[in-house]
Amino acid sequence: MEAAWHHRRPYRRPGVALRARLDQVPAPVRQRAEQGNRRLHQRWTNLDARRKRSTVSAVVVARELSGWC
Repeated sequence: MEAAWHHRRPYRRPGVALRARLDQVPAPVRQRAEQGNRRLHQRWTNLDARRKRSTVSAVVVARELSGWC
């Protein structure tokens, strides 16, 4: 549930520490993770456009995130 709130803000370029960790991961895994992050943010944006409450959006994104993991 806590992780879902991180997808509310736009996905930006990761910081130095996270980029160092991402450099150790194979490229296909890194690309798949970025696609998932962008998809979850887009899901949140679509729910905002439909005027859903932020708590409802968080639950929807959290359920999708748990299924994805």
